[in-house]
Amino acid sequence: MSRIALVSSSFAPYRGGVEEHVRHTAAALLDRGHEVLVWTVDRGEHLGVRTVDGVTVRYLPTPLPAARVGALARFARVAPAAWRAWGAALRTDRPDLLHVHCFGPNGVYAAALARRHTLPLVVTGHGETFMDAQVFTDSALLRAALRAALRRAAAVTGVSEVVLADLRQRFGLGHATVIGNGVPAVSVTVPDAAPDAAPDAAPDAGTRRPRPDPTICAVGRLEPVKGFDLLLDALPLVMAAQPGTRLRLGGSGSAIDSLTEQIHRLGVAEAVSLLGPLTQEQVATEMAAADVVVVPSRREAFGIVVLEAWRSGTALVATNRDGPGTLVRHGIDGLLVDPDDTAALAAAILRVLSDEEYAARLGAAGRDRVAEFTWPAVAAAYERLYAAILRSAD
Repeated sequence: MSRIALVSSSFAPYRGGVEEHVRHTAAALLDRGHEVLVWTVDRGEHLGVRTVDGVTVRYLPTPLPAARVGALARFARVAPAAWRAWGAALRTDRPDLLHVHCFGPNGVYAAALARRHTLPLVVTGHGETFMDAQVFTDSALLRAALRAALRRAAAVTGVSEVVLADLRQRFGLGHATVIGNGVPAVSVTVPDAAPDAAPDAAPDAGTRRPRPDPTICAVGRLEPVKGFDLLLDALPLVMAAQPGTRLRLGGSGSAIDSLTEQIHRLGVAEAVSLLGPLTQEQVATEMAAADVVVVPSRREAFGIVVLEAWRSGTALVATNRDGPGTLVRHGIDGLLVDPDDTAALAAAILRVLSDEEYAARLGAAGRDRVAEFTWPAVAAAYERLYAAILRSAD
């Protein structure tokens, strides 16, 4: 068995696709008998060392220089201590291999550490080069470090072919493998009507029952790239054809104020519930209780929310871009639509809301499809990669 350090750009208590991927991968590798550590970025909270799901998590400082005199001076002061912290983590944990997830400052330090100590390096892309495009646009150091890490890495993976295509086109990636995301099994009870607030937990599975009003569910980080403003633009068209339609939107992020303003400007405040951050169980319950789950992202590297929708058995309407565009089979396990086309987005939602039998077929096909995406399968794929790398290093 191996001792693996998963070096993540972010981790609990923060939530998102990368955090979920690393957390579930770590737990699954631990179940398979490996020693697993998570090293992640200290965002200034000084969380130190914690244990999450039985895995040791180190929150490490990762300062990078910026092209301003004051910033450069500050970096010169803090960089030596940060480098010592990474070295101390290596000496204490003694990993056999460093696996960077979502390359950022974490990748810069991990790649330098791996080079210094001749450790195998694995890099996994999560779409950071286009989902967080401004960061790479602004930082020549980050762009150069990523190119160097991709050249030196013993293996490179991406959560979708879309991710790898961007790395090939803009960062010189050679051979790489797709290892996607998974979704945990979560049981839920479908309520008779949508609750006013997200439930605290999800009880045993139940049966879908008719709802008094059509309900749309959308979940994710409230950021412009997720396209929730596009869904709000389509909502009045849906409501005109299906009076009483409600939207329940879960998540938090920087766009909360602009979305709230848009809700009032469109006159749909009584139809929209902003649920705030949701647990996995709450997401599952909200989706299972809805009539349609909508993923309106402008860009999406993979789309774990697609898997969550499939798991719920609720019909899916998703962006035709990037990950979901290659993952969802249009008309079979979901409907694909250009999220910028307001009329088309509204029509796709109404197609589901107006035909219960069609919606049920989409939901059932999604529930069958999601069996292909499990975290044990993701961990097993990484395990095979690690074994090959470590054998060749002996």
